[in-house]
Amino acid sequence: MSTPRPAPVPAVGRLLDDGTGRRPRADARRNVERLVAAARARAAERGAEVTAHEIARRAGVGVGTFYRRVGTLERLLQAVMEEILGEILARADRGLADPDPWTGLRDFALAYLRLRNELCDINEAVGGLLDHSRAELRDRVRLLVQRAQDAGAMRADVSWTDVAFLLVGAATGDHTLGVFAGPDQWERNLRIILDGLRAPDPGPLPGSPPKAP
Repeated sequence: MSTPRPAPVPAVGRLLDDGTGRRPRADARRNVERLVAAARARAAERGAEVTAHEIARRAGVGVGTFYRRVGTLERLLQAVMEEILGEILARADRGLADPDPWTGLRDFALAYLRLRNELCDINEAVGGLLDHSRAELRDRVRLLVQRAQDAGAMRADVSWTDVAFLLVGAATGDHTLGVFAGPDQWERNLRIILDGLRAPDPGPLPGSPPKAP
């Protein structure tokens, strides 16, 4: 098994690093923290329709402070993407450390899909500039699947590459065939997929099924 590599530096630290090694002022750190949080929240709501003015307003800082602290919108969003990637990798490492291989895989899958949706929103806002198909993430998914299969908790005829597609397949639009998805639809989809992978006992589903008109 390969040893997972360290996760990326958090967005706040990345944006505050001016290469001098000096510790940033407390107010500068607070402003950057607010801008990072605002960028994540705004991208989740609006996808590609994210602007520096909107983020600054949501963070409660002036546009001048925005550009002084983070430079450009693209730099802020790319740093946020790296932060989300770091959170995904940390969730995978937590899963690999779980004494129950199936629980580790299941909990990672739930966290991964939630964070991946956020990652895609940010990536759309920067025009797909940052590749998040990282080797370290592939390694972690492979190890999570291998642990679950070695423990007899997951069917052995499924590859980790199958699992990568299955996880993404749980994401859903808001309607199909005139039926509208509930707020927990992506998680219901994922739970059904996980139950299809699990050996032998399925778990309970969250929420309720969509209602036909």
